[in-house]
Amino acid sequence: MKALVYTGPETQAYRDVADPAPSASDALIKVAHTGICGSDMHAFLGHDERRPAPLILGHEVAGTVMSGPLQGKRVTVNPLVTCGTCEACRSGRDNLCPDRQIISMPPREGGFAEYLSMPEGNLVVVPDHISDAQAALAEPVACGWHAVRLAKRALMSDPAEAKALVIGGGAIGLGAALSLKAQGISQVRLIEPNAERAGFLKSSCGIEVLTPEQAETGGHYDLIVDGVGYAATRATATKLARPGGVISHIGLGSAEGGLDIRRMTLQEITFIGTYTYTAEDFRETARAMFDGRLGALDWTETRPLSDGLKAFTDLRQGAVAVPKILLTPDT
Repeated sequence: MKALVYTGPETQAYRDVADPAPSASDALIKVAHTGICGSDMHAFLGHDERRPAPLILGHEVAGTVMSGPLQGKRVTVNPLVTCGTCEACRSGRDNLCPDRQIISMPPREGGFAEYLSMPEGNLVVVPDHISDAQAALAEPVACGWHAVRLAKRALMSDPAEAKALVIGGGAIGLGAALSLKAQGISQVRLIEPNAERAGFLKSSCGIEVLTPEQAETGGHYDLIVDGVGYAATRATATKLARPGGVISHIGLGSAEGGLDIRRMTLQEITFIGTYTYTAEDFRETARAMFDGRLGALDWTETRPLSDGLKAFTDLRQGAVAVPKILLTPDT
């Protein structure tokens, strides 16, 4: 099969690779679309030691099952494979399984390819009214859904009355903003410094968007989701959180800096690190998508897998207005 293979910092090759070899419990999936995630970009730039070259990246996948009981069904893929037997898995916090694996990290190749092998339990069947492009958004939106669920649980006030702020207008941030609304928080603002993307979010996604400068004068917020995860965005989050507020931190942009620990301590601000989502979060996100609670899900751009290197380059240069680029196998 053809695949887009990460071969070293800022290099990728579109080439022939071996077809997947599904185990007895796996399904073979013909990939329709795979989204480019920020973690894929980190790997592409050589900033993620967990993703050594050569490797097929990509974990935001939708496609059609080619083998097993679900043969012929269109599915969206939960890329997180867990053991199912440890304490974390038994308690419903399977995203914290110590033996978890995710496609696009060894030993599991990712979805920037024509085919992918996945356990059948990781697949959610997609109804006819949902397109493959929409279905591919389940994974990034699930990250925001999980972050919002944890933040709501930590709030000391009524979530329905909460003011929320999301930092970052990529797919993770937009997914969090849509998840906030779907989970009953109507007062939602989003910070996006890229003017072109901010315009797209305002006109196409119905989101109130602020520049970083506007956010500085917009008061405090009960709940803040940092969908970027750099020192500067963490500093913004701790500055704008209301006393007693909650920060839910998804982004993995950088590992250090930004938190105002003194203010967080004196103002009893809760900081929650969030990692991916549970299997139930993924299913809940899919149901919300299917029910129309997360909007039209039409904020993607589709490009051929063979042009994947250019897509990564355009994203790095900030030349993409839409929150998500989907790569599609050429055949």
